[in-house]
Amino acid sequence: MISRGWEVGLLVVVAVSFERHHGRHVAPVQARYKRVDWRPQRPRADRLRVKEHTCDCEDVFYELCQAGGLLFVRRTEMKRNGEMVVHESPWAVAKQTQELWLRLLMGAAR
Repeated sequence: MISRGWEVGLLVVVAVSFERHHGRHVAPVQARYKRVDWRPQRPRADRLRVKEHTCDCEDVFYELCQAGGLLFVRRTEMKRNGEMVVHESPWAVAKQTQELWLRLLMGAAR
């Protein structure tokens, strides 16, 4: 995790911390939120890239993923018995999925 950086001319010096990296925390759900059409995870691509993620210190965390030219949000729920339940949003073009990602972060979607 990058804890601080100082710009010195054209050289950037970075201090690295070896503490566990935490992502963003999702805002509490708003009274009027949009329901996401969560679907069971299916293998649709050989490789995918996690572009952003939320903190996994909560029971539910999210990842903004890219694969095959499309983006989707992966929702992982950690059950009390240790079971992980994974769902995905519909795969869509970048603009639509990035809007969904922002709505999730702001609490306007779940």
